[in-house]
Amino acid sequence: MSQIAINTSQNVNINFITASIGERMVAYIIDLLIKVAYLVAIFYLFFNIFNLGYILDGLDSWSQNAVYIVLTLPVALYPLVLESLMEGQTPGKKVMKIRVVKIDGYQASFGDYLIRWVFRLIDTTFAGIVGLVSMIVSKNNQRLGDIASGTAVISLKNNINISHTILENINPDYIPTFSQVIGLSDNDMRIIKDNYLKALRIDDRQVITKLSNKIKSILKLEVDPTKMTERQFIGIIIKDYNYYTGKDI
Repeated sequence: MSQIAINTSQNVNINFITASIGERMVAYIIDLLIKVAYLVAIFYLFFNIFNLGYILDGLDSWSQNAVYIVLTLPVALYPLVLESLMEGQTPGKKVMKIRVVKIDGYQASFGDYLIRWVFRLIDTTFAGIVGLVSMIVSKNNQRLGDIASGTAVISLKNNINISHTILENINPDYIPTFSQVIGLSDNDMRIIKDNYLKALRIDDRQVITKLSNKIKSILKLEVDPTKMTERQFIGIIIKDYNYYTGKDI
């Protein structure tokens, strides 16, 4: 499984894990079983319960095919309709906790689902080999329909929390220290927080020192070293940024 970084409309970068090929195949099989169950039920009702088979006897082959198309149309439209109604999911995807999303962070539209549906004709060629190969070789496990529509299928099993964003928990009575942080951008803060958290995890004091000095240089700050450590300083910078920019937690 690989990660995909989605930049939301609020300029918040969130990393998701792309759905594995195995998860997508299981979801496909679940949906396939549902479609097969529908076909068995509809044809049983048509021929056995309502005894409508006699209608086909008096029709030419074209008309008979038209009846079969009408009966099987829900199966063909199954992914398009359900992904549109269930915001990127089908029952199979819902069971597997995966979803279709736009890579640019916006909600996928009906047009995106339509493109995926049209390309399904190609992706399922040769018993689905075309789509499988595309998922294997593409960066984000995308089949051709995903690539054409700018979408990807992500796993909803991620433990996404606030540490994956530029947001930071602050108390309602928090008092900021450095008003100069308003000179930073969301992207600046994302870089600061990402590098700070990585340095903390491996206790890389050299990176923390360089990061602290860089922030002081950019914001032209003079900090009394006796009042706070470098780690405390960076932590305050992150909290102050959230305070002044009014980010919703």
